[in-house]
Amino acid sequence: MNILGISAFYHDSAACLVRDGHIVAAAQEERFSRKKHDDRFPQNAVDYCLHEGGIGPADLDHVAFYDKPLLKFERLLETYLAYAPRGFRSFRLAMPLWLRTKIHLPRVLDRGLGGRYRGRYVFTEHHEAHAASAFFPSPFREAAILTMDGVGEWATAACGLGRGNRIELRQELRFPHSLGLLYSAFTYFAGFKVNSGEYKLMGLAPYGEPRYRDVILKHLVDLRDDGSFRMDMSYFGYCHGLVMTSRRFERLFGGPPRRPESPLTGREMDLAASIQAVTEEIVLRAVRHVVRQTGLRKLVLAGGVALNCVANGRLLADGVVDDLWIQPAAGDAGGALGAAMFVWHQLLGRPREADGAHDRQQGSLLGPRFTGDQVREFLDSVGAKYRECDDEAALVDAAAGLIAAGKVVGWFQGRMEFGPRALGSRSILGDARSPEMQSVMNLKTKFRESFRPFAPSALRERACEWFMLAAGRESPYMLLVAGVRPERRLPPQEPPGGAAGVDRLLKVVRSTIPAVTHVDYSARVQTVDQERHGRYWRLIRRFEEKSGCPVVINTSFNVRGEPIVCSPEHAWRCFTATNMDALVLEDFLLLKEEQPASGGHEVDAYLAQFDLD
Repeated sequence: MNILGISAFYHDSAACLVRDGHIVAAAQEERFSRKKHDDRFPQNAVDYCLHEGGIGPADLDHVAFYDKPLLKFERLLETYLAYAPRGFRSFRLAMPLWLRTKIHLPRVLDRGLGGRYRGRYVFTEHHEAHAASAFFPSPFREAAILTMDGVGEWATAACGLGRGNRIELRQELRFPHSLGLLYSAFTYFAGFKVNSGEYKLMGLAPYGEPRYRDVILKHLVDLRDDGSFRMDMSYFGYCHGLVMTSRRFERLFGGPPRRPESPLTGREMDLAASIQAVTEEIVLRAVRHVVRQTGLRKLVLAGGVALNCVANGRLLADGVVDDLWIQPAAGDAGGALGAAMFVWHQLLGRPREADGAHDRQQGSLLGPRFTGDQVREFLDSVGAKYRECDDEAALVDAAAGLIAAGKVVGWFQGRMEFGPRALGSRSILGDARSPEMQSVMNLKTKFRESFRPFAPSALRERACEWFMLAAGRESPYMLLVAGVRPERRLPPQEPPGGAAGVDRLLKVVRSTIPAVTHVDYSARVQTVDQERHGRYWRLIRRFEEKSGCPVVINTSFNVRGEPIVCSPEHAWRCFTATNMDALVLEDFLLLKEEQPASGGHEVDAYLAQFDLD
């Protein structure tokens, strides 16, 4: 039985094909369209999923959408009426899209499927889809469930439990009170773009002090013991305006929002630290509540807030739960997967297998792959100079040697990742031991802010020797933050002179793997194992043999403002337009110094395509 799940029209459109309970394919539309967070109907992603499954629309048994659009429309109308006449401009901008598309979704879905699907459409509730995406692929036979995001229809958070092939959501928090929107308000106020800059705010937090924590809890949020809360909406503008915060918010925090791209000040650092502290407190209270209510100490998470890997790490470090599984595509894209799984298990009542140890997400490597012939044909078409390696050991040895020599290597292998993290299929790699590598990769390869930390990929069997993870603890989806082990840290140093603010702190070498050690000695860890990651695991193992270190830098294969690359063409263009030294494209090794000058693509022209917020 073939079930297609779709998420669209709000943030990060995606599609997922499930066959007899097995995830066949899943991908975000942005990877094909090259428009970051593309929210249009995911035509390319749908076409890919059907092609990967070897079927057409007529072969689909069910099509599921991750939202109830009429219920969401009801919330929008009630909100506009509650704040009228304020918000008329926002109402006027939103209504044409709703009247043209969103409340006529069956018609839109018919068109996207070429009129060849003859079945009925299933519309799940937004947080049902999140909960299904968290529990059904998880390794747990039963678990507590918590979903938290900006807003679905009315719900902004939900909790309950999953058992066997059923999920049950028992409580919810409702709009406008939302942890996701609260965090996004501070993202906006700090000068970053909402729905994409939240990672930046989380990365900035360790540079500041939580000086405003009590101010937030006194004036903005009335927090209760169970993690529920109410927000004083006089400080916020998102219910009726086109901005997240109000003038009252500005007066409370000492002035207007930071202008994008202007220098960061201590205020932004302290605000980031403060809202991160409040977020962690809310999440911890909510999890303690759902654990008490369900009696279950295994937890699954989804929703955009579940991508806050610092909060996730605290759940384990503080012993709030015994075990934790987080949907790798925790945001709206994962709703496509959840909607399809919800139909298979919850509506059709089909059994679910779980052994308590292995998830069904397949490493989240669910996107397109490319054959050697396809890669060779493309490289020849652009006049690239390459070496084709029939011997994998030789290819891995060469790539490991380049990384050990301080080179920046693009790594393109196998199926593309589903979700926002690069997990070793579409990655840029570097030497974690290099004190200069973080700044080099941020400024010369990623073209992004220097303060943003890089994540380490570590051999699973060695990770606990380098990071404060329990022996056997996995983090294959890069969704947990853990401290660098004390014995890997270096004595505290005085920041060097000649720089100020963030740049001054960045120059401090804090550990033997400084390129992945954040200012608070933390790291967003990915554990790499042979079963899921294959060649990537063998690369890191070979790097360890050369260097004595089983850890490399792993950042996504893209530049700031661009989606992660999908195809060989995308990888080639990114490689030639940046300061990457080498590219391993399946079995092909390319060195920058041997390529035609700039590969026919000027850096400025390349970057101009993307939204460098």
